Amino acid sequence: MDASARKPRRRTLGALVVAGLVVVGLVAAYFVLDGGLRSYAENQIEQEIASNLPDTVTGDVAVSVGGFSVIAQYLGGSFDRVALESGALTVDGVPASVHVVATDVPLDQSQPVGDLRGIVDLEPDAINALLSRSLPSDAPDASVELGQDEISYSGSARVLGLPIGYRASATPSVDADALMLTPSGASVTSSEGSIDAGNLLTLVLGEEPLRICVAQYLPEGITLAGVNVTPERARLTLESSTLTLSRQALTTLGSCSSD
Repeated sequence: MDASARKPRRRTLGALVVAGLVVVGLVAAYFVLDGGLRSYAENQIEQEIASNLPDTVTGDVAVSVGGFSVIAQYLGGSFDRVALESGALTVDGVPASVHVVATDVPLDQSQPVGDLRGIVDLEPDAINALLSRSLPSDAPDASVELGQDEISYSGSARVLGLPIGYRASATPSVDADALMLTPSGASVTSSEGSIDAGNLLTLVLGEEPLRICVAQYLPEGITLAGVNVTPERARLTLESSTLTLSRQALTTLGSCSSD
């Protein structure tokens, strides 16, 4: 083969290599740009959430935007998946660890999020604060302890003028707007007299399940879906398909039907 035939082939091969490098460069530039826009979007959402939180809520919220391409999601008008995380959020003085995942999150804040699922972890001190606000004013003081699928209270009360040490337990469950504590047992831990443990249970927890209103701490439209209790924490699961991310929606808190 003569030199004149080899030159066109070299030029063709060179052109293909250059074209390939250009494509690779464009793809790399796209992902760099997309990554920058993802970071920008996350920062913007964090700022929006911080400015729209109710006055009773304090703490930082970290945001991560999921999905393949933020550019494509933005052009489509919604984000596929947005995760919100806070290890130390305080709601009306009650500390909590919060993790929320929202899918189909519209850029138009007047439109509802497609689906929202979340968990709120409460330590014993937080449960104690919620309990103290829910018990009648004349109820004896109680100190909360968490067990496996059980919440117990220990303290002392005066019965017929006698100081009685007690330990009462309850089984947790949820209504759409409240944490429910159903009395399950009681025992006397110290006494200068005698008292029936059944009467003590009624004295401490009452005869009906105790309702701890949780809706009043959450934006309207978020409901409770379940509860799981271990010795370390009580975990509430949340859900919503009607919540919007506007300031009005986020600062309008719910209420309980029995309030």
